[in-house]
Amino acid sequence: MKRILCALLACLMIFSLVACGANDDVATPDEVADVKVGFIFLHDENSTYDKNFMDAAKAACEELGVEYAQKTQIPEGAECTDAAIELIEVDGCNIIFADSFGHENFLMKAAEQYPDVQFCHATGTQAHTAGLDNFHNAFASIYEGRYLAGVAAGMKLNEMIDAGDIKAEEAKMGYVGAFTFAEVISGYTSFYLGAKSVCPSVTMDVKFTGSWYDEQLEKEAAEALISGGCVLISQHADSMGAPTACETAGVPNVSYNGSTVDACPNTFIVSSRIDWAPYFKHMIECVQTGTAIEADWTGTIETGSVVLTEINEAAAAEGTVEKVEEVKAGLLDGTVKVFDTANFTVGGEPLTTYLADVDTDADFTPDTEAIVDGIFCESDLRSAPYFDVRIDGITLLDEKY
Repeated sequence: MKRILCALLACLMIFSLVACGANDDVATPDEVADVKVGFIFLHDENSTYDKNFMDAAKAACEELGVEYAQKTQIPEGAECTDAAIELIEVDGCNIIFADSFGHENFLMKAAEQYPDVQFCHATGTQAHTAGLDNFHNAFASIYEGRYLAGVAAGMKLNEMIDAGDIKAEEAKMGYVGAFTFAEVISGYTSFYLGAKSVCPSVTMDVKFTGSWYDEQLEKEAAEALISGGCVLISQHADSMGAPTACETAGVPNVSYNGSTVDACPNTFIVSSRIDWAPYFKHMIECVQTGTAIEADWTGTIETGSVVLTEINEAAAAEGTVEKVEEVKAGLLDGTVKVFDTANFTVGGEPLTTYLADVDTDADFTPDTEAIVDGIFCESDLRSAPYFDVRIDGITLLDEKY
């Protein structure tokens, strides 16, 4: 009797699994597709921006045991299309990833020619409206990471004020930016708001280089900001120009895309960056299992996509580690909102409504209300940043598009 009951239970379990489709979304080893990934990088490992992608690509592909090939020093032009085609035709890649904003249009041309290959692109804006099933954009809520780095900067300013090194009204930061794009504006604004959340008197000057990677221009911009009274420098540019200028001048520095502590042990505080490994693993696994890749994917702190380097306590203010963890917890539970409009003004007035350019067109026409319940909803409507508001407290010393 016991054997009969066990047999009946086993039959019921098998029937239940089949009826519920329990295995419909699980690929067996025989169903996993062969994958080879081709990566297109704007610069090489000398660019902190590109090196961050390269490190993630290597880590993700090695973890999943897939082959990859890469092209470096690929300009934002027809060379990108040619590089993608070569990765497909010569190297046998069936996923292509490009890492720079200006690659997008040229990668899309390749996607149109090769519908059976998946194309993924960082920082792009067009995939959700392009109508191509094999073209995808990805980014992360890095504004949250920059906000946390800003908190660390604000803590340092408070330490300098308390020590009598500067007066409260002299708490002026400098920021080296590449272009006057929404991605850069979103980044420097979130960094500033993080600092302001702990140091209310802070102001910030911004200089642009007109280039993502120009070590000399970035160094000169940092030096000019320091000469103009900035007592702490951060950046959205890709070389060691600004950090080394800070180390030479003895000015605290918050870098981007990786730690500069080895080169700048006395001034480096912290760096925020996007860890691209979670997305690379996601896109590879989607192709392996035949799962559709989202047209537009946004990584977060929770997905492991937004991270900070270890804080350099030799340069950071006492209590910075604990404060950053406290604010990070607030971001995770939703009690802290980076672009809470209660925390900034525009022209002396609160911002209650704002049309953002979410569905990109040639004229960058604003098309979508971005403020909901007093919060500017960055990266909720599209992964790539669209916050381009110029708030009070931040002065642009020049503009280079």
